[in-house]
Amino acid sequence: MSETRKRVVAVDGPAGAGKSTVSKIVAARLEYTYIDTGAMYRAVALKVLESKLPLTEEAIIDAARTVEIDQQSVDGVTKTFLDGRDVSTEIRTPEVSKIVSPVAKVGFVRQRLTELQRKMAARGGVLMDGRDIGTVVLPTADVKIFLTASVEERARRRFEELKAKGFDVTLEEIEKDIATRDKIDSEREIAPLKQADDAILLDTTGLSIEEVTAAIIKLI
Repeated sequence: MSETRKRVVAVDGPAGAGKSTVSKIVAARLEYTYIDTGAMYRAVALKVLESKLPLTEEAIIDAARTVEIDQQSVDGVTKTFLDGRDVSTEIRTPEVSKIVSPVAKVGFVRQRLTELQRKMAARGGVLMDGRDIGTVVLPTADVKIFLTASVEERARRRFEELKAKGFDVTLEEIEKDIATRDKIDSEREIAPLKQADDAILLDTTGLSIEEVTAAIIKLI
């Protein structure tokens, strides 16, 4: 990639479209940094835990107000740094998992993390995925891709993934869950899921991970 400027890439799409899986592979191959936005919310949750304060909106806002989070690619793997220290392992604990949802719901947290995500993107050579990256977080991204697949395809992928992990689930209930999540994500008031006007639609129905990876690299 030395012969071309490293770009800022935004990948959006609904649940189960394969955004994270493919984005990590693409970033590693292009020697870009994959920005794991979910890990950033976990880092804020860890800071709240370490404050030893009760889980109130005030405590969450206090933690987010002063938080500094950075992500860097180390040997092709995204590492998360909270206030200068590597917390990539600590943010995956059950304690953090328990409180990350209420932390992520606070509007100020989203606002603060959007600022930090834009700061990282300004370096170039980053690939970020989510629901509102191309429309809200990085509206001036060099390349915007909206990754999707049919509800049936996304449900089948999630079903196979969960079955492989030993979960007792049915394809029917997963299909219903994904359809419900699509509706919630598309209709929510703050940063709804939608394709940016200048994003390239990539339907991955029937495509392998390798085929999707190749298509995205070609677009970048």
